[in-house]
This record gives sequence, C-alpha cells and structure tokens, in this order.
Amino acid sequence: MEYPHGPAPETSELAALADHLRALPPSCGAVRLVAVDGHAGSGKTTFADRLSRALGGAPVVHLDDLATHQEFFGWTGRLRDWVLKPLAQGDSARFEAYDWGARHFQGAREIAPAPVVLLEGVGAGRRAVRPALAALIWMELPAADANARGLRRDGPQLAAFWARWSSAENAHFAVDPSRPYADLLVDGRTGEPLPPAVARGSSVRDRPAGGPAKRPLDR
Repeated sequence: MEYPHGPAPETSELAALADHLRALPPSCGAVRLVAVDGHAGSGKTTFADRLSRALGGAPVVHLDDLATHQEFFGWTGRLRDWVLKPLAQGDSARFEAYDWGARHFQGAREIAPAPVVLLEGVGAGRRAVRPALAALIWMELPAADANARGLRRDGPQLAAFWARWSSAENAHFAVDPSRPYADLLVDGRTGEPLPPAVARGSSVRDRPAGGPAKRPLDR
C-alpha cells in the first residue's frame, strides 16, 4: 500500500508490536530476526519500512536483493552464508545485492547486528529459515488481490514476469507454506495488525502435527 503524503504515522498497535518484538529472546546470535512474509504485492515492503521506523531504524534485509531471475526462491544458501552466519557471530553482514535490471549482483549492502533485524520478502518464513526467527509476520491479502496490485504498480510491460513469478510463488507455498506458522497477521490493505494485535499465541518454531522437523538452513 502507498501513502501519497509520505510515510504512514506510527499507530499504537505498531508501537506495541515494536515493544513486543524487542522483548523477545534473541534468535540469531544476539539478534531478534523477524520475518515479514506474504504474497508479492501484499504490502510487505511498506509494512517492514513502517515497522523499522517504529523500532528506531531497525535494519531490513530485502530478499529481492538475494533472489535472481534464475532462482526466484533459491536464495537460502546466500541468506545463510551472507547474512545469518555473520549476524549470528556478532558481525555485520556484507554482500552485493542483485540488480534486477542489470541481471547480476552489484551494489554493496551492509547489515549491522541490531536488537531487531527485519527479513522482508516472499518466503521469508520458509521452513529452512524459521529456526533462526524470533517471530514471523504474515501480510494477509489474497494472492489474486496481491497479484493485481503488483500488476497495477509495475505496469503491463511486466505482465509476463508477474505470470512467471506467480507460478513460482504458488509452487513454493504449496510445498513450503509460511502462513500456518505466523505469529501475527497484518491486514495487507490497511497495514495494521489484525486482532490480537501483538501475537497469535503460537511460536514460530512450532509446526503443524506431522510436519517434519528440520535443522536451521539445512537445505
């Protein structure tokens, strides 16, 4: 969602969420890693930016910087080696971001360890990443609505790309869903946490009955 007159004001619900996240136990070294997941076009980036401000400028890792045209969802190894391992060791994560126009990695990024670091992108709450998360936030917007929003934003010239992306996204979530593990749902239309405002009462490390346990980032 977009706010035509600048950043959306911080709400009491967002401030309460920020306080809640700061109080969680660290999950990646001394860092509380918080995922913001949802369908492409669901408002993840906008919400992550707002939450970052509510947290006093928390660093944001955008998974678009780690994905590529060839590997929309094949970024787990890069996330592990470039971001999570350094943060877990108390070091800054330094890496080159993927340029979607030039189709190669360029442009230095640095993510310093902080009390809370946000991980934003489709699949941020995937099975291989959840053991490193303190919390998982899901942007609640149906896939069709999110896709339509993305097409309006990017224009008809990217319709073919969006078709490829949507197919890959659907395939990913079919075998590795994030929403069932979310600690919090956020309305993708309003950008506000859905009741209850802070948490849904389950741990991001829990899994539905019968779901296989996996070691952190072992794929």
